[in-house]
Amino acid sequence: MDKTYFLNQSTSLILVTVLSLAFVFLGLYISKKYQGLNNYLTANRNIGLFSLTTSLTASALGAWILFGPASAATWGGIGAVIGYSLGTAFPMFFLIFLGKKIRKEFPKGSSLIEFMRKKFGKSLFKLILLMTIFYMFIFLCAEVTAIAVLINYISGTELWITALIVLLSTLVYTLYGGLRASIFTDNIQMVVIGVLLLVSLLHISSITGSEFSFEFIKKKNPDLLSPYYIPSYTAGLTFFIAVAATNLFHQGNWQRVYAAKNFDTLRKSLIISFFIIVPIVFYMGFTGMVAFSIDPTTRPDLGFFTLLLKEQKEMLSLIVIILGLALTISTVDTLVNAISSLIVVDGKATFNLDKKTNYLNFSKYLILFLSLISFIVASKGFDILYLFLLADLFCCAFVLTVFYSFYNKDINERTAYVSIIVGLISGFLMFPSPDFSKSLLVGMLIPQEFFIPFVSQSLLFLSFVVATFVPFIFIKAKKLLY
Repeated sequence: MDKTYFLNQSTSLILVTVLSLAFVFLGLYISKKYQGLNNYLTANRNIGLFSLTTSLTASALGAWILFGPASAATWGGIGAVIGYSLGTAFPMFFLIFLGKKIRKEFPKGSSLIEFMRKKFGKSLFKLILLMTIFYMFIFLCAEVTAIAVLINYISGTELWITALIVLLSTLVYTLYGGLRASIFTDNIQMVVIGVLLLVSLLHISSITGSEFSFEFIKKKNPDLLSPYYIPSYTAGLTFFIAVAATNLFHQGNWQRVYAAKNFDTLRKSLIISFFIIVPIVFYMGFTGMVAFSIDPTTRPDLGFFTLLLKEQKEMLSLIVIILGLALTISTVDTLVNAISSLIVVDGKATFNLDKKTNYLNFSKYLILFLSLISFIVASKGFDILYLFLLADLFCCAFVLTVFYSFYNKDINERTAYVSIIVGLISGFLMFPSPDFSKSLLVGMLIPQEFFIPFVSQSLLFLSFVVATFVPFIFIKAKKLLY
């Protein structure tokens, strides 16, 4: 029997196409007014409070918020929701302190990697650069896949069609207009996102009534709110560490640090963004707990849609598509421009191409290649969560060494390099297999019965903790010994 969808496929396709073209038009329109490399990389360092705030917020969010927090909430409860929320927003708070320092030391910079190149040698710099690009590429794949899966869920539209439309439209205006075009479209997209999220909240709360409450969750599924539920703590810490670490390496954030017209504007924008992001991600996670409490058979990642589309109204389906597109395109244009800027700024020190090479054009060719791979991944509907977690592990191994070096001049290239490698190896030993039942250390090299149950049940959590803190312990131990 054929599946019944929420919306006619042709209607869905027309909406996706029209909205994507609208963002293309807006992006190209603003781009014509602002040309040049400075506008492409840093928007001429003249972005005001409203534009910077909406861009920071829109870029931090993405289509993943429609799936990830709700899914995490069903097995990690309130702890996972809080960890996810704070982990997503934490870089905004951190950049208040780090942004001032890096703008002072590199007033004409555009990336975090520039500091690494000055602080350390080429070897470590290249490793950090490649890790950053790899992470953002995985993020790009995840976003395109998420919107393709969403449109397929709503209307049955084939995955490759949505992926192609979204990628082509975003590439057109982003590769032409750079950061200025990305920020301008982010402003509009964030307004759309805010309005539609508010509409969804009002609708869900009205149709669920008393079920949309902590009291209902506590009655139906008390573990999700219990202070004695251990998975809640481990899930919360896991998501906080993983999400916060990866977002600290997000080049899109660093571009916006440099794009602010002054530090006061940057500080205010980061604070406001923090307090916008936290409740949005928390709300999405909360819908997962409610949906799971109403019906435990609910697919974890579809908790939000289960509640919103309960009555299967066509108008609500249109809202979901518009919301998903705004979230996706605002993130994809940031990722595309971020990867491109890294190649332009740091390409000469990394790729050793011919001296006459135009690195801006080279970056665009590389983006097209990466976008092609993203298109293939999204078209196949691959589950890339595991690969995303792997990218998170890389970031965790780098994070404390890199950012501790901002304030400690005693860390040299060799110490930093070795500490990161030690962290990566330690993390990989604990990193779970695709079925999360064992790891290289626990279950393969050493039988699981030699470990307490908590270890076997918390491999993902332990792998992130180990990868994050072992490098720092190594640095401190080396300092004490020498």
